[in-house]
Amino acid sequence: MTTFMKRKRDKIDALAENTRGKGVLADAVGRMRRSPVAIIGAVIVVLFIVLAAIAPWIAPKDPFFRDPVLTDHLRLGAGIIPGAQPGYLLGSDENGRDFFSRLLVGSQQSLIVGVMATLIGLALGMLVGGVAGAIGGWVDTALMRFTDILLSVPGLLLAISIAALAKNPSQFTVILAVSIVNVPIFARLLRGSMLAQRHSEYILAATSLGVKRSTIVFRHMLPNSLAPVIVQATLTLATSILDAAALSFLGLGDPNLDRAEWGAMLSRAQDFLEIKPDLAFYPAIAIIVVALGFTLLGESMREALDPKNRR
Repeated sequence: MTTFMKRKRDKIDALAENTRGKGVLADAVGRMRRSPVAIIGAVIVVLFIVLAAIAPWIAPKDPFFRDPVLTDHLRLGAGIIPGAQPGYLLGSDENGRDFFSRLLVGSQQSLIVGVMATLIGLALGMLVGGVAGAIGGWVDTALMRFTDILLSVPGLLLAISIAALAKNPSQFTVILAVSIVNVPIFARLLRGSMLAQRHSEYILAATSLGVKRSTIVFRHMLPNSLAPVIVQATLTLATSILDAAALSFLGLGDPNLDRAEWGAMLSRAQDFLEIKPDLAFYPAIAIIVVALGFTLLGESMREALDPKNRR
C-alpha cells in the first residue's frame, strides 16, 4: 500500500512539474499552433502586413506614372487596355499606369485605414464600456442605451450615413465613419466582461479588504476583461477593411483618383469590365483574401481562449 501511494504521489508531482507555469495565454498559443485554420490565417495576415509595409520599395514601377510604354497602346475608345507584357506583370490600368504596382501600393492604404479605424473604435469603445462597467447605475444605463441606438442601425449603412455628411470627403472621413461603427461593438463586449468580473470571488475579496475601487478596476477587472476585446479587434479589422473598401467603392472616400486604394480601384474598374475584367478581379480577390485571413485568425483566437475548448 505504501509503494502504491508513493507511485501515485510521484506521478502527480511529475504531472504538476510538466504543467507548472503554463498560463491561459500559453495554452491558447499552443492550441493555435496546432490549428491549420489559425496557421493559414496567420500566414495571410503576416504576408499582407509585410507587403503593405514594403510595397513602395518593391513596386516594380512608379504606381502614379503614366508610362509611355503602356499609354502608346492604350485605346479606351477602341476598347484596348494593354495586358501583361515583359516588365508589366498585370499590364496597364485605365490610365496607362502599371496595374501591379498600384495593386501593391493599394495594400498599404487598406492596411492604414483598417488599422486606424479599428484602433480608434477600440479606444472609444473601451472608454465607453469601461466607464459603464466600472461605475454602473444610471451611467451604465445611459451609455448602453446610446450604444443600443448605434447597434440598431446596420454597420455599413451607418458608415455610409456618417461619411456622406462630410463636406469634403477624404481618407480621414472613411476612417472616422468606420471607427464610429466599431465603437458600440467594443463597448458592449468590454462592459459585459467587466460585469462578469464584478461578482467574482477575487473582486469580492479585494473589496472586503478595503482595496480602493480604482485599484480594483484598473489592476484587476480591466486587465482580466481584455482577452475577448483583443480577439474581437482582430475580427473587426477584417470588417473595417471591407467597410472602408465599400465606402471608397461608393465614392465616399478620398476624391483623389491617383491614390491607389483597392476599393477605389474596384469602383473605377466597373466602366471597363468588358474591356479588361482584370481591373476588378484582382482588387476584389485581394480584399476577400485579406479579410478572410483576419477572420480565420480571429476565430481561431476566440476558440483557443474559450474555456469550453480547454482540455
